[in-house]
Order: sequence, then structure tokens, then C-alpha cells
Amino acid sequence: MRAQDSRTGTGQVVVIGGGIAGLAAAHRLLDRGARVTVLEASDRVGGKLLPGEIAGARVDLGAESMLARRPEAVALAREVGLADRLQPPATATASLWTRGALRPMPKGHVMGVPGTAAALSGVLSDEGLARIERDAELPRTEVGDDVAVGEYVAARLGREVVDRLVEPLLGGVYAGDAYRISMRMAVPQLFAAVRTHASLTEAVREIQAKAAAAQQTGPVFMGIEGGVGQLPLAVARSVRARGGEILTGAPVTELRRAEDGGWRVVAGGRVLHADGVVVAVPAGAAAALLRAEAPAAATELAGVEYASMALVTLAYRRADITLPEGSGFLVPPVDGHTIKASTFASRKWGWIAEENPDLLVLRTSVGRYGETEVLGRDDADLVDVSRHDLREATGLAAEPVATRVTRWDDGLPQYPVGHHTRVARVREHVAKLPGLAVCGAAYDGVGIPACVASAYAAVDQLGGDRAGLDALRANPVQSLHGGAGE
Repeated sequence: MRAQDSRTGTGQVVVIGGGIAGLAAAHRLLDRGARVTVLEASDRVGGKLLPGEIAGARVDLGAESMLARRPEAVALAREVGLADRLQPPATATASLWTRGALRPMPKGHVMGVPGTAAALSGVLSDEGLARIERDAELPRTEVGDDVAVGEYVAARLGREVVDRLVEPLLGGVYAGDAYRISMRMAVPQLFAAVRTHASLTEAVREIQAKAAAAQQTGPVFMGIEGGVGQLPLAVARSVRARGGEILTGAPVTELRRAEDGGWRVVAGGRVLHADGVVVAVPAGAAAALLRAEAPAAATELAGVEYASMALVTLAYRRADITLPEGSGFLVPPVDGHTIKASTFASRKWGWIAEENPDLLVLRTSVGRYGETEVLGRDDADLVDVSRHDLREATGLAAEPVATRVTRWDDGLPQYPVGHHTRVARVREHVAKLPGLAVCGAAYDGVGIPACVASAYAAVDQLGGDRAGLDALRANPVQSLHGGAGE
């Protein structure tokens, strides 16, 4: 039987990649009755979701939260037994470190794009505030099939809005450059709104009004007691408990069509025969695997660029330091600092404080797209520069009791203008090969819910149902937070 029969339990499916997308795909395939083998090249599952510890405290060393207003990730956590460990942030009050001070994060914006100039005093100059008010007087700006967020916002509201609001928020998700990032992919609801409104601020206000009318309740973000890194471990346990096989240390070196119309997968000297294959690895690795059977898709994937970044985790004696209020702060690159954000983890996540009452855990993130010099420094230098910026921002001068640097080389795919058409071309080429699907952060969003949604759409495609892919193409899963960065 071929892969399209996996819905009825007669298909053998190989999932290549044991990150959250691959594990979610395996979990959904088992729901459909398929027989599943997951092949992961590294020695662990989870990808950018990595649990760890510092000074005895359990922490996340990768993504630390997931968007709760999208259902996929939270629902998956509940399905795999983590319902009673889901926790919203203890505080969601954040700041901007800009113009020499920590300033409250302005409210009333969509990914940093304001609906009015109100509440932006101190963040923007008087000239920047006045520039926002002129938006209503400008002729309508067409966005075409796609446009860079920074380019469009700067043309309507001025560069200050981009440099001091949009850049730290959007850059915190993608570790990218707001002047290159696709509005259609990164802020899809804003892209849709500006196509039907004369001004940008009017579009933002309508989005806010719709959100208010919908009376959305509950937290925007969600964490997990013990860290979001517990999610892939729980999914893996569920997969194994239901008969799925997960092999780590099993890099796939060959993916070819078999003579019977199925697939031949070679991993670590082991040859597997499958009715279907889900490729759930980063774009470069996927390009290498697909080159023999889908060379056009491989060429497209090889063109996807990635940003590298590092997380610096620091633990202090609680008695030694006093922190400002809130969960942390974002840093506009224009101010010239090295760190791009800091999370007061013990303040943000109640379970860290409860488990470690004598410690305060902080973390900073370093590195953006195109920044190679700072990430070339050794771990000790990254700790030093993080401590320097923390001291300047908060007055924190105490010695940490422990530090830990986690590097995510090529960790975040970049979504430049036109990325949606690249993804569409990849899937068009892949669709010509029955029993093959792709998913992951390179396609529909870098956040955890986006990766899970991408995985589910890939499983549906194997079953002959393209509705999930069509929905993602029409409305990408916005990744407001929870990538490998802050």
C-alpha cells in the first residue's frame, strides 16, 4: 500500500528530523494509524527546544514560550500529558531599553507598528511622533504581492518607528532585519489590513478593534513547568508508547524513490523502505536530501538563508541583586548595544522562582542576521558583554554564581520579501512525488505553533488532503514569539 493509505493504518512512514515539527508529524501519523519511524541525526530530539539546567535550576536553553492564541502547540501539549504543567508567564510587563533608559513597552501596536502616536513619548523623538501623525495625509501605498515590513512602515511612519519599535520586536522573533522581512509572512494580519485601508495607522486600529470585539481572553503566551523543552520529550514518549520508533544518531544520507513506487531511506548504514516520507529538517539539510529526486525543490531550499544567535543564561544569588519590575526588556539595534533582549526568567516563570527561591536566573540573546563578529567571540566574551549591557541597563553589578552559553548556529530561517512564493514553489515540486511532504520552520513560521501546524498539513498531504497546505498558504501562522530567540 502507498502513503495515501496511512489514514487507514496500512502505511509505513519515515519522518526525517526529530525537532518539534517532525515529532508532531509522527504523533499525528500515529493518530491516523500509520506505522512510523523517526530518524534524527543528532543525539537528542527537540531541535531548538532544549531543556537544561544552571546552578541546579531547570531552565530552557532554547525557545521559552509558545503563542497560546494559536491552538496547535498548547493542544499538542495537552494531548501528550502536559495539561497540568502549562503555565502562562507570571508577568507579561516588558520594557524597551532605549535612549539610555528602560521604558515601558508601549501598548496599542501590532508588532511594533502603532495605531497612534499616543504613549510613545520617550521612545520616539518629537519629530518621530509628528511623523506618525502625517500618515493619514499620505496617499495610499500599494503593497503588491508582498513588501518588507521595515520598508513599508518607514515610508508611512518614518524610520524611527522601525528602528525603535518594529526592529526589536520583529528582530526578537526572527533574529533578522526588519527592512528585509516579509510583511506577508511575518505579520499577515497587517498585510491583509493595509491592502484595504488608506493609511497604515487606520489599518492597525482596525486590527485592534477586531481583537477587542472578539473579546479574546486568556494568556497570549504559554510556558511549561520545567521549560518548553519538555514538550518534545513528552511528544517523543507518546510516540514511543504507541509503537512509533525514534532513532537518534541516525543521519539520513540517501532518499530515493524505490522501484515499487515507495521510498528508500538510508540512515547510518540502515536501509528503510517506506510508503511515505516527511522531511522535517532545516532547509539546507532538506535540499541535500531532495537533490536526487526533487532537484528544483532542492535548489529553492538551498537559497533559504539563516541567522545565527546565542543565548547567555546567568544565575545570581537572589540576595545579591535587585531587578527592575517586569519580565525583561528588548533592545533596539539602533542604540548600539550588543544584546538584543534580556529575560528575567525567574520573574517571568513562576515555576523557576518556586523551585529555586535563592536564585535569580536571567538570560540574554546575542546575534542577528548578518552579525558575524559578535558570534565569533568565545563564550567568556559573550558572558562579559552580556554582563556589561545588563549593568548599563539595570545597574546589575553582582557576580553570577553560574553562566552558560548556548549557540544556535543557523538557528532561525529568514523570511525575506517573496518567501511565500519560494515556499509555494517548493511544495509544488514536492507534490509531484507521491508519498513525500515537507514541514518545519522554513515554511510557515518559526514559532512552535507554526511548526506544529506545518507538520499537520504535511501529514494531511500524505493522505491526499491539501486543505491544510492551502490554509497555511492563505494565512501563515504568525510567529509573534517563541522562536529560538526571546
